[in-house]
Amino acid sequence: MATVATGALLWQRYQDWLYYHPGLGVYLDISRMRFDDALVSQLQPKFVKAFADMVALEAGAIANPDEQRMVGHYWLRNPALAPTPEIATEITTTIDSIAAFARQVHSGAIHPPQGGKFTDLIVIGIGGSALGPQFVAEALSPNPPPLNIHFIDNSDPTGIDRVLSRIAGRLNTTLVVVISKSGGTPEPRNGMIEVRTAYQAQGLDFAGYAVAVTGTDSQLDRVAAAAGWIARFPMPDWVGGRTSELSSVGLLPAALQGIDIHGMLAGAKEMDIATRTPDIKTNPAALLALAWYASGNGKGEKDMVVLPYKDSLLLFSRYLQQLVMESLGKEDDLDGNKVYQGIAVYGNKGSTDQHAYVQQLREGIPNFFLTFIEVLNDREGISPEIDPGVTSGDYLSGFLQGTRQALYENNRDSIAVTIPIVTPQTVGALIALYERAVGLYASIVNVNAYHQPGVEAGKKAAAVILQLQIDVVKVLQETRISAPLTLSELAIKAGAPDRVEAIYKILRHLQANDRGVTFTGDPAKPGSLRVAWVDR
Repeated sequence: MATVATGALLWQRYQDWLYYHPGLGVYLDISRMRFDDALVSQLQPKFVKAFADMVALEAGAIANPDEQRMVGHYWLRNPALAPTPEIATEITTTIDSIAAFARQVHSGAIHPPQGGKFTDLIVIGIGGSALGPQFVAEALSPNPPPLNIHFIDNSDPTGIDRVLSRIAGRLNTTLVVVISKSGGTPEPRNGMIEVRTAYQAQGLDFAGYAVAVTGTDSQLDRVAAAAGWIARFPMPDWVGGRTSELSSVGLLPAALQGIDIHGMLAGAKEMDIATRTPDIKTNPAALLALAWYASGNGKGEKDMVVLPYKDSLLLFSRYLQQLVMESLGKEDDLDGNKVYQGIAVYGNKGSTDQHAYVQQLREGIPNFFLTFIEVLNDREGISPEIDPGVTSGDYLSGFLQGTRQALYENNRDSIAVTIPIVTPQTVGALIALYERAVGLYASIVNVNAYHQPGVEAGKKAAAVILQLQIDVVKVLQETRISAPLTLSELAIKAGAPDRVEAIYKILRHLQANDRGVTFTGDPAKPGSLRVAWVDR
């Protein structure tokens, strides 16, 4: 009887907290998150403020104090909301030009310098300029796509070589899209230079294959204009990288893949309307923010594990990892207090992870909550029966429901987001849902979701290391005919006596790549090493 009673209570709670969007066919179920009405009442004033904050954001308030800029990704799918007619025109003009450009590439009107059609596409970006396009390409690319897509999203030479090797023999029919708002971000700049070098090595004029997505009059914009690249598309300064998928950053690669970008925008617009509702229970983004707050005590005390039960949504967890962690991971709140906020995100896909880390989720440290992503439609066409009356899709659905129930029975909370099918509309809706949820949650925990000082600090620290490398190599080259130096001696000569460890690691890297550095001594005892420069 106790089991029956518990089941009835859960069924009632499910009905009480289920959200359904009839236009999109999206369900959101937070009933298996253990929060009570008292918490909802306690948070009500914070949500009133959060809803007001979102209204101000969409009206054009300065949201990124570091750069004194607005945050307007919501305008991308509804230009009428833009604060000025000029911004609205920029949005619609860019979308139209992207769609026209993709049609011309597909038809061959825009083609490689030697004629024919483009067969492949390299997208060079970093962070949101790569994660969003990768997620969407994996989720929505037709089979076969009009262009085979490849990504360079790191400064790893081996990774770049691997991408280029995949298109060996087709470089002369490969279009390259370089994405960088400023043009000075190291990873896309490095990738662009590496790829340009590969084209030059084959006697190809890189400009005849290159397209830029960048800020107007940025460093990259000027390079592309001077060299005569095929096209340049603007990346507005009021769009941040992690919310840029529905800007030119994501729309151009998607359109070139033959993906319906207008469908993505329409799905996002419809979800935006739903998530503007100033009521917790009827606003799906507010429900997500409530559930996150309840699970982590408003302090991110539990990780978010994302499990999409659909292969095409494999990269959704990686996409959300940046969106959530870069937006919410803040040392200071808006009042300058040290709060160390954030929610850690990880995940892969179901049911694969039922044979991987779900064992720990079920019986190990309860330091997480799950988000199950369910897709109702199994496939196009009829599925064969695996067992009498049971298909492989039935198994997948059973694994999801069974795993969620088993976890809940062991006091592991979860959220379920259900979409009818993976389409441009539903993917756009998912993007918009989580963008708004992050904004609302940030408001109720009093942090700024739209700047990233920690990322900028890492970039500045890397620049210091690279300058130190230049200084150290200069000293070595100037003393090449002298006796080898100890690391401490070299550090003093380079004007960095307190950076011996950093200098050692710089030199170890140069030596491993045959870059003129030679060591003598025992590698197990770095302090005993002597270093010299050898001309190559």
